[in-house]
Amino acid sequence: MKKLVWGTAALLGVAAVGLFGFAPGIAERGMNKQTGATWPVSAEAQALHKTLTVIDLHSDTLMWKRDLLSESSDGHVDLKRLEAGNVALQVFSSVTKTPRGQNYEKNSDETDNITPLVIAQGQPLRTWGSLLERSLWHAEKLHEVEKRADGRLRVVKTPTDLASLLADRAAGKRVTGALLSTEGGQNLEGNLANVKRLHDAGFRMLGLAHFFDTELAGSMAGEKKGGLTALGAEVVREAEKRGMIIDVAHSSPAAFADVLKIATRPVVVSHGGVKGTCDTPRNLSDDQLRALAANGGVVGIGYWDAAICQPTPEATAKAILHAVKVAGIDHVGLGSDYDGATTVGFDTAHLDVVTQALMQAGMHETDIAKVMGGNTARLLAAGLAPR
Repeated sequence: MKKLVWGTAALLGVAAVGLFGFAPGIAERGMNKQTGATWPVSAEAQALHKTLTVIDLHSDTLMWKRDLLSESSDGHVDLKRLEAGNVALQVFSSVTKTPRGQNYEKNSDETDNITPLVIAQGQPLRTWGSLLERSLWHAEKLHEVEKRADGRLRVVKTPTDLASLLADRAAGKRVTGALLSTEGGQNLEGNLANVKRLHDAGFRMLGLAHFFDTELAGSMAGEKKGGLTALGAEVVREAEKRGMIIDVAHSSPAAFADVLKIATRPVVVSHGGVKGTCDTPRNLSDDQLRALAANGGVVGIGYWDAAICQPTPEATAKAILHAVKVAGIDHVGLGSDYDGATTVGFDTAHLDVVTQALMQAGMHETDIAKVMGGNTARLLAAGLAPR
């Protein structure tokens, strides 16, 4: 009998090792992909890229069980690849819930793919049943990386932090900035007071919806696709007061319009594309681009297949050029959606291919500098200041 008990325990132990040790990595490799294609980059484009302030508005790397300080071939982002791509600042989102059968048309909020991932990764028990705790855990992970990074990674929380980061980089220091964001407002768990808890944890950007309607706003891929709720309006006001930038990526057209009616500061669409070059439900119409520009906001153009229809530097440049034509040069940036269960043509180490594509498309160097990060740096400097 004892042998049976110990044998069963041993089998459970082996199963646990497999679940906690290998399953998360297998899952990620099946979701975060690269096409394997390569594109030549001229010496001129490489030289220009090295002079740019590159800022990416959206990456989901914190969702996965990977150490940012460890070089990896998995996924799209780690610190070494950020440095190789000359990224000045990476916005890291906190993904807390995604629906089963996720799609761009219609999703319920009744299922969740993230809970099994949380358990398989061996995250703290408090994160298993709480979306808020999942975000707080992501913040802890990033701050723990900052402590171990020996000055190479710095979490940005204030306009002073941002100015110091950019000044140090201009002086030749090897440092990359990181900023915390939420992928949808479901992690507030319906409680306005949790805006403060997220802010205290270091979050400085707040999304309202993800692939399903939330208590704050309708999603463009939700069931009802409604507008901003009363609680959502309170959250927008509270976040702006604290110096948290509102992200309307994934928001329904109605919620997008409602936010712009009450926003007193520029907002972002942290990651997406434009219907003008890739007509999917996920992307912005020209009217939305014009409304975003009127607000002073910035759209981050992504690199993944669903945002630009074809994951190539040329398709990214085409989307950027269309957004610039409609919204103006001051309202377009980068929003990769790296590590967001996406298929891309290049990882963050090779962002100079975007610079190359924009140069080939005829964009002037000063405009390239704005799109690659200048516009986003301006928005962050203003939006991070408490009101």
